Amino acid sequence: MAVAALNPEPETGNQKSAEVVVSVRGLTKIFKDFWNRPKARAVDNVDFEVRQGEVFGLLGPNGSGKSTTVKLILGLLYPTKGQIEVFGHSPRHVQTKSRIGYLPEESYLYRYLNSRETLDFFGNLFHLPRGERRNRTEQLLEMVGLGKVQTRVVGEFSKGMQRRIGLAQALINDPDLVILDEPTSGLDPIGCREVKDLILALARRGKTVILSSHLLADVEDVCDRVVIYYGGKIQAMGTLKELLAKPDTLRITTPVLPRETLERVLEFIRRDAAADKVRVDNPTQNLESYFLDVVQRARQAAAETSGAISGARVAAYLRAGTPEHPPAAEKILERLALPETAKPVARLQSVPPVEPAVNEQKLETLTKAAEPTPVPAQAAPAARAEPADLSKADEKLSSLLNKPK
Repeated sequence: MAVAALNPEPETGNQKSAEVVVSVRGLTKIFKDFWNRPKARAVDNVDFEVRQGEVFGLLGPNGSGKSTTVKLILGLLYPTKGQIEVFGHSPRHVQTKSRIGYLPEESYLYRYLNSRETLDFFGNLFHLPRGERRNRTEQLLEMVGLGKVQTRVVGEFSKGMQRRIGLAQALINDPDLVILDEPTSGLDPIGCREVKDLILALARRGKTVILSSHLLADVEDVCDRVVIYYGGKIQAMGTLKELLAKPDTLRITTPVLPRETLERVLEFIRRDAAADKVRVDNPTQNLESYFLDVVQRARQAAAETSGAISGARVAAYLRAGTPEHPPAAEKILERLALPETAKPVARLQSVPPVEPAVNEQKLETLTKAAEPTPVPAQAAPAARAEPADLSKADEKLSSLLNKPK
């Protein structure tokens, strides 16, 4: 196991004092065949803890045990050995399940319900009052960028749009523990960035997020700690800073220097390091940042699109205690949302003035225009032409039948 897994001291004091939301000890899951013979050891003696307000990542290749661990935490599978506690109870504790939001790897939704009906259905499962379901539905649909297509049935959605509505249903009950299995699968880069910003916003408000993903860049952007599975066992565990740091390499970043100054600096460095170990280049931004910048410039130029739009701000009921000036990570979610104080003013300005009285002259003109127009007399012979044509057809058919062979 990596050194980071054996030395967890760098964790902050807040992490240690926070409530343990998920505790896994000696977890083992063995799948058996029809004759009760061991077929696959999906999870093998796994131990870890997830604390309140933490974003915890599950990494590993296909078949390494990530999804099995998630299903065990949810109580969908029974462990062969070991112990799992979620909020201090068994995963099968009914009241505990009401505090969990889950987005599965595949979106299992009723294809003939539209977005609003889908969220209303899942909200009803949690016994939310009708008014609260309606308010949360409107906020979530705007948040995930589906406010303008809420009347379309889910079966017509693309995979990315299904992931958006799936994320909304996972948050309808305002969960304390959010489990996301491949949340950015099928999403465009804007949607991926918004999902990551939402995860960070949830963590800042004390929510706990368990994230399982194959996209390592997504995990690197949001996770506090990760575990890496292989063969059902945890091969490494720790914070990203511990796992990704290279203590034998040093990076120096400076503004552009004159060539003479750069040559002098390199001369000093090469006294203690081999020439092939020293590299000078220009720093670059990642592709995601560049892509988002291009799209933002296009929006500012009033370019139109018929695809999914960027979501608005984080749903209000998920923003309990939000500061007036949100952190930079939420700015993408806030960009297209109007300030709440401006909405009532705009609504009042758009109310048309009430007309004091009925315009009698206009009403008389409309009444005359609605009178039926008489049918012209010359149209009658045309209506009687059909029987004559039928009689000629009957005569022709009789002559063909009576014709001698």
